[in-house]
Amino acid sequence: MIHVVNSEEAVRLLSEGHVVAVPTDTVYGLAASLEHPRAIERLFEIKRRPLTLALPVIIESFGSIEKLRVNWPEQAQRLSDAFWPGALTVVVAVPYELADLVGSSHDTAGFRIPNDELLLDVARRVGPLAVSSANEHGDEPCHSAADVMTDFAQRDGIDGILDGGVRSGEVSTVVEISGTTWRVLRSGAIKEDELARVLD
Repeated sequence: MIHVVNSEEAVRLLSEGHVVAVPTDTVYGLAASLEHPRAIERLFEIKRRPLTLALPVIIESFGSIEKLRVNWPEQAQRLSDAFWPGALTVVVAVPYELADLVGSSHDTAGFRIPNDELLLDVARRVGPLAVSSANEHGDEPCHSAADVMTDFAQRDGIDGILDGGVRSGEVSTVVEISGTTWRVLRSGAIKEDELARVLD
């Protein structure tokens, strides 16, 4: 049975290369440290997520983007200024090594600073995290630790759940920035007209 952990235990597990279910500002997610490629592989396996569908990266500050050697375009800056911390994942070009690590075949990766102090504290102490919603690929995401326990009861690989209570938000909107153009890859909490007001 998956066991509930506190934030200290979650930080330790993630830092040691384990997969942990964490609350975000929208839904529960499965998290793995970018420092542990095998943990990221296990995250794909646990979710039964296609290996060609890249995992987004949770960061706690823009300092992480700089450390990952990512060039942050002007349009991406406008979006992050307007909607971060919050439910917007911004996809930009990244170095090949980072794209390969998170499963991207297009040399891109998505980034988000969530509006959730519990998760931000974990990311501050562990470093950037690959995080995808806690559910089997294609299913509805989990909104509580109890949901995670139920949905993944028969599946190995999750080494702990950080219980942050019920999270009833809509999944993040995913928008890709390419040169001076942008497009929505997944509709979510932030609507396209809100993005257009910032970008157009």
